[in-house]
Amino acid sequence: MSLGLIDPLRDALKRAGFHQPSPIQANSIGPQIEGRDILALAETGSGKTAAFVLPVLQDLAGNGGRARAKTARCLILVPTRELAVQIEDAARRLRGTTGVSTLLVLGGMSRPGQIRALARGVDILIATPGRLTDLMQSGHVRLDETRTLILDEADRMLDMGFSRQVLAIARSLHPRRRTALFSATMPESVSTLAAALLNDPVRVEVARSGQTAPRIEQCVELIAKKDKRERLAEILSQPDLDRCIVFTRTKRGADRVTENLAKDGIAAGAIHGDKSQNARQRVLTAFRGGKLRVLVASDIAARGIDVPGISHVIQYEMPDEPEAYVHRIGRTGRNGTDGIAIALCSEEERDKLRAVERLTKLSLAPDVEPTPRARMAGGAKQPANKSRVPATGGPLSENASRGLRTSRRSRRRSAA
Repeated sequence: MSLGLIDPLRDALKRAGFHQPSPIQANSIGPQIEGRDILALAETGSGKTAAFVLPVLQDLAGNGGRARAKTARCLILVPTRELAVQIEDAARRLRGTTGVSTLLVLGGMSRPGQIRALARGVDILIATPGRLTDLMQSGHVRLDETRTLILDEADRMLDMGFSRQVLAIARSLHPRRRTALFSATMPESVSTLAAALLNDPVRVEVARSGQTAPRIEQCVELIAKKDKRERLAEILSQPDLDRCIVFTRTKRGADRVTENLAKDGIAAGAIHGDKSQNARQRVLTAFRGGKLRVLVASDIAARGIDVPGISHVIQYEMPDEPEAYVHRIGRTGRNGTDGIAIALCSEEERDKLRAVERLTKLSLAPDVEPTPRARMAGGAKQPANKSRVPATGGPLSENASRGLRTSRRSRRRSAA
């Protein structure tokens, strides 16, 4: 994986196991190194973090120098804390011997500690809009010398109501800056933001908005709401299930599912917006390290979790917004690996399922009505070698087990 990168970055990529660039990396890194603004549309799991981190590292390492007190040379703005943490982790792994410094500025962490670190200046500042705005208004950081702005998950940022803050932050940066905007979807709000911030951008699109990853086996089970708890425990008890994320619509729902799983003898950890950042990070660390097989999350985590080896995603509740379905299942089947996505859909949620089908242009639901104990699995047509989780519970089929073993082998071979 060269793409015109300097030797320290290429060495770091090799150590991190990156061999071949993904499409978003191959098409966006070069223009950014040349100094062009970029508008990139890429689904989750496409390798976009490296696509914007590597050009920044190359630029900062090549220009030398260091940031002045209370300033940052590059700002990466993201919607959620989890995403910020993972981008900093990627930057640390990929910076190699360049000496480029990074700093997180986000809510739920020590404000005084962030202020002390900003006082020294930083090369790459990774921040959420709320905490950054607070520190700017209190005079603890200034961005007038910041010449690179990266907006990641721009659509999610606008969905969360950060539009005014993002524009205000952007106006405070150096007028001759390079800007890169990455988004999974392109609603009118993102188009408007891109027009306001980007100068003659290169547009890179690697997937249709609403398109799901091709190696994810999707199936929907029509099931009575009262039967969901038992069915979830059945699925999670399968020995071939490696790591799984269970999604709920609400914070309270995530806590309730986690408590019920504990009663059913299944260890799980929950993350959502009411948890402190430290508590969320502890659960994610345990999940990433294999101490927890099951993570229960509200939609705050749908864009922010990048954990290798997630074999299953289970939608315990259908999302209110159909786009969230795509982002949820995008936690599996990443970087060329296989994954299984199961949605437990009650009669009350059929309208939400139909909205997902319209967005994805896939027929996901069976053409039958569920009986009280029926679990009729339906799915979009998949390649012949794809396996399906059986609708009636019990062990995974031999083919499904083989599919998971193949997934593990594929993960070891996967590219960035």
